[in-house]
Amino acid sequence: MAIFFKKKQANPLIQIGAMRSKFPQFQSKQIGDNIIFKGDLFVKPELPIYTISIKYQGNKRPIVKIISPKLVENPPHTFADKSLCLYHSKNFKWNANKLIAKEIMQWTIAWIYFYEYWLQTGKWAAPEVFHNTEKKDE
Repeated sequence: MAIFFKKKQANPLIQIGAMRSKFPQFQSKQIGDNIIFKGDLFVKPELPIYTISIKYQGNKRPIVKIISPKLVENPPHTFADKSLCLYHSKNFKWNANKLIAKEIMQWTIAWIYFYEYWLQTGKWAAPEVFHNTEKKDE
């Protein structure tokens, strides 16, 4: 007789615990099943300290925003709401089983590094997928 186990979702308490373990400088505020994480990231000594917020919303895409320093007008790889575009949905599917501390934080650190490089060189040195915003004829 085979027994199948359903993969347990990463509930808010697991998300908070993982963040406290890997990024203790982040504070968390739970609102229902959503969590707002806020804290500072030190990417490299020569770069400014970045204060970021991350909104965990279960199976919905986490919303990552830079609070400070203020980003330039229309930076690359951001959404209209000024949140960071960390991955393309064709290459990665977010769900509540994944951890902010494992997936999103590493990509946020990388985004900051590449943003700072872009400020100096005008080139986005990270891999990127261009989004087709034009409507296709059916």
